[in-house]
Amino acid sequence: MNPLRLYVDSQFTSPYAMSVFVALTEKGIDFEMSTVDLEALENKAEGYAALSQTQRVPTLLDGDFALSESSAITEYLENAYPQVPIYPHDMRLLAKARQVQAWIRSDLLPIRHERSTLVVFYGEKSGPLSPTANVAADKLFNAAQALLKDDAEYLFGEWSIADVDLALMLNRLILNGDAVPPALVEYAQRQWQRPSVKAWVTLQRPPL
Repeated sequence: MNPLRLYVDSQFTSPYAMSVFVALTEKGIDFEMSTVDLEALENKAEGYAALSQTQRVPTLLDGDFALSESSAITEYLENAYPQVPIYPHDMRLLAKARQVQAWIRSDLLPIRHERSTLVVFYGEKSGPLSPTANVAADKLFNAAQALLKDDAEYLFGEWSIADVDLALMLNRLILNGDAVPPALVEYAQRQWQRPSVKAWVTLQRPPL
């Protein structure tokens, strides 16, 4: 069988491409990776648009089946390749993991705007957060601390893909040098040491 193919951005800065890359790596699934130059609008080219109705990255190609949007892809991988789980088994914890993923993808826009993933993967630094971004940061910290009761190692007892997504959001601030509660810094650093995460973080990136 041909390996799966994962389409990612050419600078390897998409947090959503990273999430799928980590999921595939954790599950031990054989896959190949292709890059899409978003600056050159390759995502809108006819060939790619035929694969991805949303014309975004990541997109996963599994045989003749193509799927876009990262949380949809990781949920598909969990069902299609269940041998190594990346989500909690418990129904309620699973729902909570999906809540975390959906929230990070749809909220906290001021943080995402003022602390792009260039901070995380290229070491770019930005000035102080705006008042609006500070409010979003406080919201992030409060939610993360409520989920990580008693300085838990992971969100839901054992590692899940939601831990990567939350750690990435925290690292937008941590790696810029912004003030983050120490327990959350330790949590994010712990996720960053996971081999599957390090494999993405250490990819060779083109110059900006």
